Amino acid sequence: MSDSLLEDEKLTTADIARPATPRQARAEAMSTDNPPEQPIQLPAATTNPATSVPSVSAGPLFPDDELHNFRARWDQVQTSFVDEPRQAVEQADTLVANVVKRIAEQFANERGKLENQWAKGDNVNTEDLRQSLKRYRSFFDRLLSF
Repeated sequence: MSDSLLEDEKLTTADIARPATPRQARAEAMSTDNPPEQPIQLPAATTNPATSVPSVSAGPLFPDDELHNFRARWDQVQTSFVDEPRQAVEQADTLVANVVKRIAEQFANERGKLENQWAKGDNVNTEDLRQSLKRYRSFFDRLLSF
C-alpha cells in the first residue's frame, strides 16, 4: 500500500458535497495514476421478503491493512474528544471525507478502465459489466440501509 493512502488529505465533507466544477473534477479524477490495490468486492444485495428491504452482506470495501488504518485513526478521533471536542469533530469530518473519497476513487478507477476499453473500440464482456453493476447496486443498497 502506498504511503499516500495513510496520510489524511485536508479534505472535508463540504469539499465533497461542493466539489470543483464538473469539468475540473472529472479531469482530476481521470488524471489519477494510482489505481486501487484491489477492486471493491461487494456481494449482491438480497431482499428480505418479510420487510421488502434489501439486506446486504457486508463485504470489505478496503484491503485489510487500509481498513485497519482507518479504524485506528477513528479510535484516535474518539479518544481525543474528551480533551479537544471541537478538534475531534473536525478530525472526524476529515477522516470521513477521506474514506468517502477513497471509495469514490475505487469506483472511478473501475469505471475508467471500462471507458478506456470502450474508447479503444474494445468490446467489454457483458459479464464484466454485470459484475460492475452488481457492485454499484450492492454499495448503493448498503448506503441507503443506514
